Amino acid sequence: MADRPQADQDGSRPGRTEHCRAVKSCCSPSRKAPTDAAAPTPRPVQPGKAVVERHVAVIPGGQALVGTNRPVFPLDGEGPLRRKKIKAFSVDTAAVTTARFQAFVAETGYVTDAERMGDSLVFQGLLPKGSPPSRAIAETPWWRVIEGANWRTPFGPGSAERPDMDHPVTHVSWNDATAFAQWAGGRLPTEAEWEHAARGGLGDHPFPWGDTEPDDSGFFPCNIWQGQFPRQNTARDGYLGTAPARSFDPNGYGLYNMVGNVWELTSETFKVQSLKKAVAAAHAGKTGYKLSKGGSFLCHRSYCYRYRIAARNSTSPDTSTSHIGFRLVYHASHD
Repeated sequence: MADRPQADQDGSRPGRTEHCRAVKSCCSPSRKAPTDAAAPTPRPVQPGKAVVERHVAVIPGGQALVGTNRPVFPLDGEGPLRRKKIKAFSVDTAAVTTARFQAFVAETGYVTDAERMGDSLVFQGLLPKGSPPSRAIAETPWWRVIEGANWRTPFGPGSAERPDMDHPVTHVSWNDATAFAQWAGGRLPTEAEWEHAARGGLGDHPFPWGDTEPDDSGFFPCNIWQGQFPRQNTARDGYLGTAPARSFDPNGYGLYNMVGNVWELTSETFKVQSLKKAVAAAHAGKTGYKLSKGGSFLCHRSYCYRYRIAARNSTSPDTSTSHIGFRLVYHASHD
């Protein structure tokens, strides 16, 4: 995907850091409510019979660190740093790929939320030149509602581009990820499990590799934005969109892309424990939204600084986009 052209379709003004810090939906738009109130909840699926290769790492139990005492977005509930006791578990070393998801669909006939609803959200910079006009999300106009976009056709049915089988599957919702987990014999991680795994044994650091900040010129430890968001992505790290699920250096537990590349869904509902009116206002209307972690290829320090372990995001359970994926955890014996 490194050679996909950067499109500029809607004339929207570049975003500003202060806007992102005030408006918490800047990183990931949400459907907010199903486009069809009668849309059925995806049906449960049975454990899979097909043999699908998976690579896991065993993560030791103990006192997991969650959050930070140096929050960048306090309204998101990034702080304070706290400890939570967890049991040992196994986790996918990389996000679930399109190939794994395809095997799931082939065996079960599962239909994703994006396929049911007829559209999904695509970042404008990933759309091929000459793409037909599309509707923008008002608060974040770089996100486009693309009819027919889904995990099979990530840029719409008229695009010649097809998903890379070794990249994280995208255009899947929390509902879809939960159904896949039932089939694969795993589950989505809790926030504590995800952060514990992401830290790779290093302890209280903002990134899986430590404290060194990525930049736009020479240090590219993960797949994030380089340049001016949302206008220009120089792709100095090699990718305009997603990178292969097993790319860049793994962390101390052997896990790839725990930050950057795609947001990763968790099992938890997004909640912020606070009595402050500003917190309630920032997250009004998010009842039932799900928590995701890790940031994506669209993150940049100047705008959406969420490629940090403590960063948090929320979307409705039926939302699908071109930068949300997931990985699973299992009982520690599944190694």
